[in-house]
Amino acid sequence: MPGNLGRTSLKRSRNRRNPMQDYDNLPADLRRWVSSAALPWSVPSVQRTFKTALARTGDRKLALNELDRIEQKLTAKDIRTIWGRDHPNASRWEPASPQHADRTFRGLQDKQKTPR
Repeated sequence: MPGNLGRTSLKRSRNRRNPMQDYDNLPADLRRWVSSAALPWSVPSVQRTFKTALARTGDRKLALNELDRIEQKLTAKDIRTIWGRDHPNASRWEPASPQHADRTFRGLQDKQKTPR
């Protein structure tokens, strides 16, 4: 288990910027959201995702709710891997294979891009 990221199947990349300064430059509402997030979001990632959600919803509060939903989907992806099939939410995400999981998640991302 490298560093403090825990066990996850999510991609990891090296940050070559100053993450604390980037975090301090976030708007207050987004900084609050990141501080209570379940996953270790990078500033560029949360900014990009928030910008997309804000463009789609047109409202900051709705965009933050969208970030919650996206984070729940990402967390659900690892439920069975980390906590096993006995976890209460394990049946909500049961991909047949890792390749299928990736296709399913991309499908969720594509659905998020379409305006409602």
